[in-house]
Amino acid sequence: MKLITAIIKPFKLDAVRDALREAGVNGVTVSEVKGFGRQKGHTELYRGAEYVVDFLPKTMLHIAVSAQQLDVALEIIGSSAHSGKIGDGKIFVANLEQAVRIRTEESGSDAI
Repeated sequence: MKLITAIIKPFKLDAVRDALREAGVNGVTVSEVKGFGRQKGHTELYRGAEYVVDFLPKTMLHIAVSAQQLDVALEIIGSSAHSGKIGDGKIFVANLEQAVRIRTEESGSDAI
């Protein structure tokens, strides 16, 4: 089992979710986060004063998948979230040691 953590632009969420659902990847946890990378924020003007916005709004997805679904999920996230512009995001993959569905007590890949 693998845990995918993807950080994407907020307006790409619906496209990523729909594409994952069509491919049979079920279960996505979504968080609204703020951060910066190479994009390094930007300056804005508010009531005549200029200020720097260091942390930009992003959307973070956590997706638990079986090892067999990993390549498909990565391809879908990458292609659905891609705009070709700076700040498209990143995808991280980690090994998932154990998963337990609390309601049924299923464990391992049966729980995801």
